[in-house]
Amino acid sequence: MAKGRFDDPMTEYSRPGQPLAEIAAYDALAFLLEAGADEAIADEAVDRLRRIVAQPAESRSAPAMPGTPANRAMPVATSGAAEPPMAASEAVATARQMARAAGDLPALEVALAAFDGCALKSTATRLVFSDGVPGSRLMVIGEAPGRDEDIEGRPFVGRSGQLLDQMLKAIGLDRTTVYIANVVPWRPPGNRKPTAAEVTLCRPFLDRQIELAAPELILMLGGAATSALLSRDEGIMRLRGHFYEIGAGDRIIPAFASLHPAYLLRAPAEKKLAWRDFLAIKARLNQIAV
Repeated sequence: MAKGRFDDPMTEYSRPGQPLAEIAAYDALAFLLEAGADEAIADEAVDRLRRIVAQPAESRSAPAMPGTPANRAMPVATSGAAEPPMAASEAVATARQMARAAGDLPALEVALAAFDGCALKSTATRLVFSDGVPGSRLMVIGEAPGRDEDIEGRPFVGRSGQLLDQMLKAIGLDRTTVYIANVVPWRPPGNRKPTAAEVTLCRPFLDRQIELAAPELILMLGGAATSALLSRDEGIMRLRGHFYEIGAGDRIIPAFASLHPAYLLRAPAEKKLAWRDFLAIKARLNQIAV
C-alpha cells in the first residue's frame, strides 16, 4: 500500500490482513478528526441544556405492561441534564458584576471560570483565558478558541497561532512581549462563529480583561473580533488597516483591525495586506514609545 495518512502513530490500528472496509472507515474518521469534528451527532438535534419539566403524575403514568398491576406506574426516566442557563439579561448583569469585582487578571480568570451564564462553557473542554505577558504594550484579540486551543487551554496554538507567531516575529515581537486573548473564551461547537448573544455574555469579562491588562495598543484579528469590539457590521476588508478607539475604564486605547491568521491560511495571497497592517502596528508602537 502506498504511504499516506496511515504513516503516523495511529498506524498500530492497521493490522496485516485487515479488511479494506475497516481501513477506509479509520481513514474517514482520521480525516474528520483532522478537520475538527470531535463530537458525534444524531439525525435530529438534542437540546441537552433544557431541563425536562416535571409533568403531573397522572400524565407520566405509562400503560400497564402485561403482568403489571394497572394502578402501579412504570418508572419514569429522568434527564440528568444540567440546570437551564439563566436568562440573558440576568446573565449579562451577573457577568458585569463578577467582572467588575475582579481586582486583577488572576481573579478575573477565576471569576470567568465560575460564570455559568454562557452555554459554551458546558460544551467546551476548558476555559481559554489568555497567553503572553500581562502589561505588554500590545494586546492581541482574536475570535474564539479552536480545537487545539480547547485542548491546550491557550489561545492561538494551532496552525493559525503558528502563523501569528511568525507575523509577530517579523516586527520584532513574540509571546513574551504581547498579551493574547479572545472575544469568547470557550470553543464554540464545531469551531462555528460565536453568536451575538454569546459575545454579549462574555463582553463584560473581555472589557475588564483589557482594562486590567492595560495595553498601549490593541490588535483585533478578524471580522468577528473587530465587529464585536467596535460594534460595527462592516466586513473586515472594509475595517482592516485603520486605527480605532476602545474605552477601557478611564482610558481610551487605540485599536487596529487586521486579518485573522486562519483566513490567511486559506487565502495566502492576502498576506501582503497583513504585512502592511503589521508594519503599521510596528510604526504606531514606535511612535507611542517616543
